[in-house]
Amino acid sequence: MFNVGDKIVYPMHGAGTVDSIEEKDILGEKQSYYILKMPGEVKVMVPTAKADEIGVRNIIDKSAVDKVFNILEQDETEMEKNWNKRYRDNMEKMKSGSIYEIADVVRNLSFKQKEKGLSTGEKKMLTNAKQILVSELVLAEHASQSEVEEIIDNKINTSFMMFRSEEVVPENVVSKFIPFDGDSADNA
Repeated sequence: MFNVGDKIVYPMHGAGTVDSIEEKDILGEKQSYYILKMPGEVKVMVPTAKADEIGVRNIIDKSAVDKVFNILEQDETEMEKNWNKRYRDNMEKMKSGSIYEIADVVRNLSFKQKEKGLSTGEKKMLTNAKQILVSELVLAEHASQSEVEEIIDNKINTSFMMFRSEEVVPENVVSKFIPFDGDSADNA
């Protein structure tokens, strides 16, 4: 049971605050609902009786935030080569509601985007996963959305460079050394 003011996560939607608990008559059936205030002034109604079944949970604490950041700093986990299977696997991770699984999806798809780009479906999934991750970290860290987005981007960029620096060379970097023979220039 959650109370008004609790910060909670609604899987596949992100984190929000319990704004109120109201009884509503919908299609002739009276039920109690959590009215959640989500980012962007969106309000969502979740039946209180089904909250556990749906996977609604409290936001993470500080030690869990550190674990999320640690996941973002690691190398990507192995993913299917087939985009269709990879998409289904990532969707299952997102549906789990686990912040760790969502961080894994964000990191893995960010790496894949940097290496060779993503399909339209995977781009949308990355955007959604990142929004869910950001919404929870904003509440857990008492930080602004832009601050959290910057932290996530910095951690992913740093880990990508650490784990992929030998594999991916930026276009503007000379990748081989061409010796300069100073003596022949002096003798000309």
